[in-house]
Amino acid sequence: MKSQICDLLGIEFPLVAFSHCRDVVAAVSKAGGMGVLGAVGLTPEKLEIELNWIDEHVDGKPYGVDVLVPNSYVGKGENLSTDDLRAMIPQEHREFRADVLEQHDLDAADLRDNEYSRKLETNSNGVLGAGLDGAKEVLEVAFAHPISLVANALGVPPKWMLEMGKANNVPVAALVGAKQHAVKQAEAGVDIIVVSGTEGGGHCGSVSTMVLVPEVRRALKEYGDVPILAAGGICTGEQMAGVMAMGADGVWCASVFLPTTEAETSDNIKEKMIAASSSHTVRSKSRTGKHSRQLSSPWVEAWEGKDAPEPLPMPLQTMVSEPALKKVADQAAIGHEGAKQLETYWVGQGIGLVNETITAGQTVQKFKEEFIDSYERINGFFSDN
Repeated sequence: MKSQICDLLGIEFPLVAFSHCRDVVAAVSKAGGMGVLGAVGLTPEKLEIELNWIDEHVDGKPYGVDVLVPNSYVGKGENLSTDDLRAMIPQEHREFRADVLEQHDLDAADLRDNEYSRKLETNSNGVLGAGLDGAKEVLEVAFAHPISLVANALGVPPKWMLEMGKANNVPVAALVGAKQHAVKQAEAGVDIIVVSGTEGGGHCGSVSTMVLVPEVRRALKEYGDVPILAAGGICTGEQMAGVMAMGADGVWCASVFLPTTEAETSDNIKEKMIAASSSHTVRSKSRTGKHSRQLSSPWVEAWEGKDAPEPLPMPLQTMVSEPALKKVADQAAIGHEGAKQLETYWVGQGIGLVNETITAGQTVQKFKEEFIDSYERINGFFSDN
């Protein structure tokens, strides 16, 4: 296709797929799009293993890496230890997470506060891993591989990241959820702006994709032809055609790949996603302290209740939630019914348009077919016949 994104990234079809699963990354790239591996929570050693595997299985096709370097979080620039951060967590939050699990017949005494919970909270700070202090080391690993894109979520990439991208001739992308954020990214020299509407899974703003894409395109005119990837609830080729008509040069997708056969999601989560409608997601601070969209479940609903403690800022809320959610996932995997009900995952509203489990490669092919059908339908409005 003729698209700035295809030219810049060296791909055939302007679909970029974010995934924590290396199999999905390789499959999408081989199908003509570009897979981007989410490196959040990966140590440099683990990332090296993952990228070696992708190099061996991607058939030389382009792929990218996504890191998380938030502009704001508790302790930024203060050189706080994990113990310092743990000391900021009110006991009320530990008690609440344990209560929610115990209401669903899960043993959660170890989540209240003991040596085991301290270990879990320490490990959970690593969920943000590269996003806080270790991003440079992680990116050094990434740039030692033939990556074709590096992306950052939650703010303008730091100057050193942009410089690393230029030094390695790798475009740098950044996610935005508001027009003014897109302008800041363009002023900073970001190569690709991912315009993510509130419908998207994970961290998201409050403006819809339908409004945000043309709003950003218009705002960026004075900065030149900055490539835009539209994101947020996009799970079909029809939607892809629509946002490209509104000014995007391609799409950034994630949720549509979560129910695929290769994805890292559990069978329970896959089943929930296939059964979900667009109303079965909720935008909540309960998981990370910043608004993120996820599958609705009793866990999320409890944190949104009037008796729930106020979610803590990032990364403290992550340290509260992840130990509990890991216990939930582990128990759900062995069939515990209460845990299966509680289990949740980040996903966008577009999941209501996904009603089958197919491979990641088949998903890309389906996008292509739906895109062509939509293109022909639009052309039909101008036909004399």
